[in-house]
Amino acid sequence: MDQYVTGAVIKKLREERRMTQAGLAELLNVSDKAVSKWETGRGYPDITMLEPLSEALGVSVTELLAGESVRNTNRSFNMTRLRFRVCPVCGNVITSTGEAVISCCGITLPALEPEEADAAHGPRIEKVEDEYYVIFDHAMTKDHYLSFVCGVRDDGCETVKLYPEGPAEARFKIRRTKYIYWYCNRHGLFRMRPR
Repeated sequence: MDQYVTGAVIKKLREERRMTQAGLAELLNVSDKAVSKWETGRGYPDITMLEPLSEALGVSVTELLAGESVRNTNRSFNMTRLRFRVCPVCGNVITSTGEAVISCCGITLPALEPEEADAAHGPRIEKVEDEYYVIFDHAMTKDHYLSFVCGVRDDGCETVKLYPEGPAEARFKIRRTKYIYWYCNRHGLFRMRPR
């Protein structure tokens, strides 16, 4: 069984706080030998210890489990830096405008890297009055379909959920729309700048 928290993470976080193994053990009411075992990989903390351990190390439980700290370095909010995550179990679409550790259905979700539009996945975009009408010539079967289309503006985004066997189209206001993103359940995330 894979460890849900690694000894290297515990050691790194403990040392960053300039804490000894004995000092951490005292905070958690365990022996310093237990902390040593966790850090050397000869054991790991009981699941009930995760919350007290994360508090003692100054991180969230999610950060402790992910092995990475999440710091708010996004000093200037910018929607064009939007990151998408899609749960492979339930299909949830989760967005963030910066670094984040996000999980769904027990899985830590990586941020998807968008590819530029290709001939097989590129939409046709028509201007209809004050909107972009985005139309895809894409299979919409139960096994191969587009899951969502998102129009990203500099001040927000609008996501249109698509369904298998339904139409592959969406409308977005032209004003301030910078990018169109879409997600194919087989080929991943794509984007393009509307013209």
